[in-house]
Amino acid sequence: MSETVISVENLGKKYIIGHQMQGQYVTLKDKLTNGAKFLGRKLFRYSTNSNLDYTQEEFWALKDVSFEIKQGDRIGIIGRNGAGKSTLLKILSRITEPTTGEVSIQGRVASLLEVGTGFHPELTGRENIYLNGAILGMSKVEIKSKFDEIVDFAEVERFLDTPVKRYSSGMYVRLAFAVAAHLEPEILIVDEVLAVGDIQFQKKCLGKMQDVSKSQGRTVLFVSHNMEAIQRLCSQCLMFERGQLVAQTDAASAIQRYISNNFYQSSPNSWVDVSDLIRTGTGEARFVKIQYSSLNESVGFQPYSNGTLEFLLEIESDLSRQVGSLAVVIYNKSGNKLVNADTLSIGQVISLQKGHNIVRLRIKQLHLNPDIYVLGFWLADPLGGEVFDFIEYGCEFEVVNIDAEGFGMRPPFDGCVTCDFEILSVN
Repeated sequence: MSETVISVENLGKKYIIGHQMQGQYVTLKDKLTNGAKFLGRKLFRYSTNSNLDYTQEEFWALKDVSFEIKQGDRIGIIGRNGAGKSTLLKILSRITEPTTGEVSIQGRVASLLEVGTGFHPELTGRENIYLNGAILGMSKVEIKSKFDEIVDFAEVERFLDTPVKRYSSGMYVRLAFAVAAHLEPEILIVDEVLAVGDIQFQKKCLGKMQDVSKSQGRTVLFVSHNMEAIQRLCSQCLMFERGQLVAQTDAASAIQRYISNNFYQSSPNSWVDVSDLIRTGTGEARFVKIQYSSLNESVGFQPYSNGTLEFLLEIESDLSRQVGSLAVVIYNKSGNKLVNADTLSIGQVISLQKGHNIVRLRIKQLHLNPDIYVLGFWLADPLGGEVFDFIEYGCEFEVVNIDAEGFGMRPPFDGCVTCDFEILSVN
């Protein structure tokens, strides 16, 4: 039986957050006076319930969290923004102290929580490799033995003697991940920071984490909103909601539950407001509303196999700009990408004006079997390497069967896609 390397019991983390009272103009004099009053009440333990313009409340980022992780486990940590994922990782990495509960960790931990963690901006890439290794408890001999592997993996040899303050965010991440993964920690903790890297490097990192876990028996904790990456890497998931652990189960079950909790219901020819959904990107141009239709009134405009599917995409842009990559993405309910209708693949550039824009995109034939699917939306500048908006899971829609079912039997629709075929002969 595998040894328990991480044990968490009744873990809680509390923050005190403040609120500015609205509806009145506050001068500097008012601020100073009210600050003195507040301090006086605190010193003399009087009630703080007054007309001050500032109030405080307790916020539990984590509450009553308990779980165990075995050696060699690959654990995905999923949940909406603000669910407590990053707070958990900071506690496990010993960056933040818990308010309540206990955490027991067996082995050396390497963490990659945000761009530049553990790097000194004035030092070169070479010097930071040794600094990071020392922080992780490695000897100079150990670091030197892994040095060439780290540099090859990070692909920064040309800039090795350049101060890292001149590195791009992608170069930062490549080097930081290479150091964390190659210096042989017993536990590797990786936050969403990998999203900064390009697609090829993300795949490279996932492969390395699989190797670290499967071949070397090390434990990996991976936080991501990318369910495809979670499914590829992780065997189990911890799912968080509002600071509480709501599920610890196999990756497939956790992903399906997560996706089901995060998309909106929708119907054909009706606008769906996606302005407040979970998303990544700069937000300089962003999806506001979407609408879809099969253009077939006889089926209530519902999408159907091998039929047309048209989208109206309302996009808000802060400036007039050219967009080289606009896509509608279709996933199944396990988070696997099935369709990626991206303007980049047909070489079409979209011109957006400042303010509201409506883009009409049509999939000529939808080769999906009847089932429930999930829509995602992507907007980026591939030349500049900038992602403006990415809603991975926007809303669900249903593809229906309009063909005759014959003999009263409903086809099982195994598989995702349709195909044309015929029986040529029977002997």
